Amino acid sequence: MTGNPSDAPPPPPTGAGNGPAVSRREFDALFATVRTWGRWTSADRGAWNRVTPDRVRQATALVRTGTVIPMARPWDTAAGPDNSKPALHFMSDLGDAEAPEPSTYKDFLAVDYHGKAVSHLDALSHIAYRGHLYDGRPAHELVDSRGARFGSVSALGCLVTRGVLLDLPAAAGSAWLEPAHAVHAEDIVATERALGVTVGDGDAVLLRSGSMRRRREQGAWNPDAASAGFHVDAMPLLAERGIALLGGDGDSDVRPSPVEGVHSPVHALAIAAMGVPLLDNLDLEALSTACAEAGRYAFLLLVAPLNIPGGTGSPVTPIAVL
Repeated sequence: MTGNPSDAPPPPPTGAGNGPAVSRREFDALFATVRTWGRWTSADRGAWNRVTPDRVRQATALVRTGTVIPMARPWDTAAGPDNSKPALHFMSDLGDAEAPEPSTYKDFLAVDYHGKAVSHLDALSHIAYRGHLYDGRPAHELVDSRGARFGSVSALGCLVTRGVLLDLPAAAGSAWLEPAHAVHAEDIVATERALGVTVGDGDAVLLRSGSMRRRREQGAWNPDAASAGFHVDAMPLLAERGIALLGGDGDSDVRPSPVEGVHSPVHALAIAAMGVPLLDNLDLEALSTACAEAGRYAFLLLVAPLNIPGGTGSPVTPIAVL
């Protein structure tokens, strides 16, 4: 294994797909297995409670070269198959609205960020399953038109911890995973072995499927219809490892969903059962290259969402430091 994807995209691996199918009964049993309700006093921070000051100090020790890698996609104002609600950006002052000197230039930003085009963090108020947010809190009582009164992004604050890149295409010597390719627990273990890294307690796990490279080379597609991501059978392993954050260059869910009647089962398991916030729609291509060149796939990770009281998440630019 060289750690560098080949130039030509390979065909999907034999047998690759979004399955096996999972029944609703099986999914509910899995939800109960990974659930961590009642574990933390600061319940609306969920698994971020795992990241103690000691873990932060350990993570800072990973910095060797000082290479800083932002992982956010550009602010996307163009409609497309993966951007049905484009972000807004327009100028509100072109140097002509105030006294002559100094001239000032201002702009306005707005976004409906919970989608497939904006890099963002999902807080614990973003997902409910069977009417309950994380920790068993009733969603209809705690989230309304004014925002969330439990599990808001402002309650999460910032995160500094060890990040681990699960670069599946690099481990396999391929360019990317094809849409609808499910990542299973055994794939995580094989990737760890190939890349020489092991996911541990308090870690932020980032899955690179190579979707951004595929998009740049072959064009955009509708990721709601098909995208690479975790199968639900990978979640017990991640729960056992005690992760604090999950994310990737998609939204972590393989699509189509393999679970009948549940459109985003990994979201439900991670956020509503495990209390693990999600990072969606990252650009991990530069990080993949840097990790391959450094020969290591663990790094310091910083996540600083906007301080939005009642927010169900936030646009964000996560930072990796090698």
